[in-house]
Amino acid sequence: MLENNLTKLGLKLPEAAAPAANYVPSVINNGVLYISGQLPLADGKLVRTGKLGTEVSVEDGQEAARHCALNIIAQTQRAIEGDWSRFDRIVKLSSFVNSAPDFSEHHLVTNGASDLLVELLGDAGRHSRSAVGVANLPLNASVEIEAIIALKG
Repeated sequence: MLENNLTKLGLKLPEAAAPAANYVPSVINNGVLYISGQLPLADGKLVRTGKLGTEVSVEDGQEAARHCALNIIAQTQRAIEGDWSRFDRIVKLSSFVNSAPDFSEHHLVTNGASDLLVELLGDAGRHSRSAVGVANLPLNASVEIEAIIALKG
């Protein structure tokens, strides 16, 4: 299903990014997969930097969030060694939006990731979430998103 939906949307799963510091990109513990925060990377480069509300539009923020979601899927694929029969569902996203102090549309930015995950995974992509504004993010990224994923068995 995932590959078909990626093709339908004209998307390609990126290479899972290696960690840039002393952490691992994912951890599996007791049937739960924790994905470290993913930046909006494409071909190893940030697709969007800057603050929402001053330098980045909501639409561009949504596009950045979509890239974060694709990177979450790539990290999931790496963690489950390509065996999607192990995947159950996305449980929760935590979205961090690099935003100006008066910006209040974090939820709209995060919709870019949420909508894509449902498009790619159907009901298994529906999740709980948090969408919060932060003063800054690594490399001045506009969005960073982490995920908690339930695995089968």
